[in-house]
This record gives sequence, C-alpha cells and structure tokens, in this order.
Amino acid sequence: MCIVMNFDFHTHGKLTKYDEFSIRHFRSLVKAAKESGLDGFALTEHFNTRHFFDVFGTLDEFYPYEDGYYLVDGLRVFPGMEVHTRELEHILLIGSRINIRALRMQLQPYTHKLNYIPIEKLLELTASQDVLLIAGHPVIQQRDLFTLEPHVLERLDAIEMNGQDLRLRSLEVNASEVEQLGIELNKSVLGGSGAFHRNHFGKVYTKLDTSFSTVGELRALLEQGAYTVKVMASSEKTFLQQQLTAELGAWSEPYL
Repeated sequence: MCIVMNFDFHTHGKLTKYDEFSIRHFRSLVKAAKESGLDGFALTEHFNTRHFFDVFGTLDEFYPYEDGYYLVDGLRVFPGMEVHTRELEHILLIGSRINIRALRMQLQPYTHKLNYIPIEKLLELTASQDVLLIAGHPVIQQRDLFTLEPHVLERLDAIEMNGQDLRLRSLEVNASEVEQLGIELNKSVLGGSGAFHRNHFGKVYTKLDTSFSTVGELRALLEQGAYTVKVMASSEKTFLQQQLTAELGAWSEPYL
C-alpha cells in the first residue's frame, strides 16, 4: 500500500466519444500515467460515448477488479463517467463498476443533448448508490453552479481544477479563480486533467495523504482535507497546444 497516492479525477480512455474503445490506446495511456508519477485515476468516459459498456467490459476481460478498482499494471483505475444534465453539463461520477453500470443503464433515455437528464433526477438516481459527484469544468460553468438550488449544491462532493480550462486563462489566474470558487461554494477542489491523450497525464492531479480502495474511503479523505491539488508548470503550454498533432483530436467535441 502506498503512503501517498497521486490521483487524477478526470480522464478519458478514447480520443473522441465517436471512437471505439481500444485496449492498445488504453495501455499507452496507462503507461503515460505511470511515467508521470500517477498511482491511479478515475476513468470518466462520457456517458453518451459510443458503446459505453464496451469500455468497462474490455477492462473486465483484461484486468482484475479488486475492491473498488481495476488493477492495471500496478496502477489503480476507478470506474466513472462524465454526465451532462440540463442545468450542469459536466458532472463526474466515480463509483464501483456495479454502480456505474447500473446508473448508465438508467441514463439511456437521456443521451441526446436535447434530452439531457434534469439534475434533480440524476440526484434521485444516485441517492441509493455510493458514488462521488464532482462538478467538472467549473470555470466554464460557474454561472450555472451559482444558480443551483442549495439542496442540489449540497449533494456535490467537490468541484474540479481542470486541465482543459487552462486554455481559457493563465495558469495562475485559473487556479486562483477555482480556489476562490471552492471557498464561495464551500466545496473541496480536486485536480483532474480531463486527459484523453498520453501527453495530458500528470499535468493536473490530486496528491492524497494515503491510498484508498473504495469511494467511501476516498470521501473520508476529502472530508479530512487530506489532499493537495498539483498543477505542473508545463500544463498551460501542453493544453494550449492541443492541435499540435492530428492524434490529439479536438477538446470541444459536439455532444450527441
């Protein structure tokens, strides 16, 4: 068991949501994550990605699942997904593979952008499931965050310091704005890269004071404040040059 755990709360296993899940590409991401110093990450694929269930079905085929995570070449990969609601377009859910699969099945009627699920309905679905709820891309949607009803906002476990948002402002301004937003909303701020390419891993992550195996253990660490968000100095340049090569794809994909 590692004493500390470097963890990325927001990653994707596919270059775009229209691609099929490739175990070869995924392995390259895991290799990059390990080389960057990460001990684990949440695989938060878009809930309306092509063949969503193939993602974790493939991991079941190739890797052991222990407690609440897949053990992938020594790295812990936690199941998750990124859900779009009518009020808030980027909500990260992290939980057990059973809970994530069950929730995704219930979201099937809401995959089109003209029919995203109301956030209160999503909270109803997650009420009986032990999942972590994180507001992703808070810089982009902070106005929407402040319009949420207090009882809805209370259900969110944290907001995210997101690597993709570094495109919008300088690293210092973005970090300061998210930290202030966390204070105003009374929410923990966690680091997530939003990675889907190997070059993105390790640029923004969360250093937890101890390792964890389940969402319950993770939530306890967050409540204790036993973590630090890390943003690498090279992050701004990395994310600003997202069109440097064709394989990087597009950050802003049209939603289904």
